[in-house]
Amino acid sequence: MELTPLWRNRDFTLLLTGRLLSTLGSQVTAIAYPLLVLAVTGSPAKAGVVGFAGLVPHAALGLLAGVAADRWNRKRLMIAADGLRAVAIAALAGLILLDRVSFWQIVVVALVEGIGAVVFIAAHAGALRSVVPARQVPAAVGAIRARSAAVQLAGPPLGGVLFAVGRAVPFLFDAVSYAFGSLTLLLMRTPFQELREVDRAPLRTQIAEGFRFLWTRPFLRTCAFLYGLGNFTLPAVLLVIIVAAQRQGLSSAGIGALLAGFGACTLIGALASPLFRRALSIRAILLLELWTGLGIVAFVIEPNVYVLTAAFMVQGITLPVTDSVVEGYRIAVTPDRLLGRVETARSTISLLAAPLGPLVAGLLLTATSARATIAFFALFTLALAIWGTLSPSIRNAPSLADLD
Repeated sequence: MELTPLWRNRDFTLLLTGRLLSTLGSQVTAIAYPLLVLAVTGSPAKAGVVGFAGLVPHAALGLLAGVAADRWNRKRLMIAADGLRAVAIAALAGLILLDRVSFWQIVVVALVEGIGAVVFIAAHAGALRSVVPARQVPAAVGAIRARSAAVQLAGPPLGGVLFAVGRAVPFLFDAVSYAFGSLTLLLMRTPFQELREVDRAPLRTQIAEGFRFLWTRPFLRTCAFLYGLGNFTLPAVLLVIIVAAQRQGLSSAGIGALLAGFGACTLIGALASPLFRRALSIRAILLLELWTGLGIVAFVIEPNVYVLTAAFMVQGITLPVTDSVVEGYRIAVTPDRLLGRVETARSTISLLAAPLGPLVAGLLLTATSARATIAFFALFTLALAIWGTLSPSIRNAPSLADLD
């Protein structure tokens, strides 16, 4: 049976639009938060506290949000999450306009926004699966990644411009983006979950069921751990690029241009992901990301930040392609009643490794050199690439055609 193209799928278009609006608002305030804290307190450490407050709910509440997404109405949860964030951000903008904002108020709003993000993300996978046929889920994930990459590229510069116009302006923009996101969800007709009975099992048992589903599927289990550990390397290399660029004498604008180049490559990869999915098997796509990650060895040979950035940009092209097949396949094959818990179980595994990367990189950069630091992470990447190549689960990776 011929499937309706994604761009003609009304509910998917609304879901995508709402997701992009909220993502753009979040990217705008990602730079506005630290600028506001520095303007109010002058303390980089306090700016770090605000950043931590925005991220900590993902680690602390992710599993609970997954249970909520599988137990309650997902559309209502997503609308409530966007509404809560809109109110909190608008309140902060009001305090800024009245010149009554304090540091701890900024922390509380960042925390509330982080909580809303966790709930929204936990319910989003189920919403996507409801509005898109299983066979189209990888393409839908690829489309979301492409648009999100463009938004993430444009968001921070826009946030800087809006903050220059007025301190409250980027926060007003963010609040409006969440309000419009809620509106797109209200306009959608498709229920975000199948009919289901209330699960009265203990909370611990419900959470364990999500991990159990991942663990008993060798391909999903291996991808969760393999690419979860890969998140140890990616933010670490980005930190090395920033430090190496500073040591090489680049200006802040020059460093921003390097990072924008990496963002542009992820956008290219997201746009090209349909071509990759047609030309390559899932296994080939997974191994392509793993082995291109070894390009950072070029920096060990020639310790120049432009060499490191260029090598990292090559892997940047492969990242959204891998996301489209791994995430798309996982969402398509997970039972609806488990989607929230499986997605948050997977994200929890990723969160275990991601914060350690910059920490280790910072310690190595302090104790040794950028060259030695990249050599360490290159060895770690090599171990992952060998694991992925030899893994029976990856060697016997499913085909997207199986989703038919």
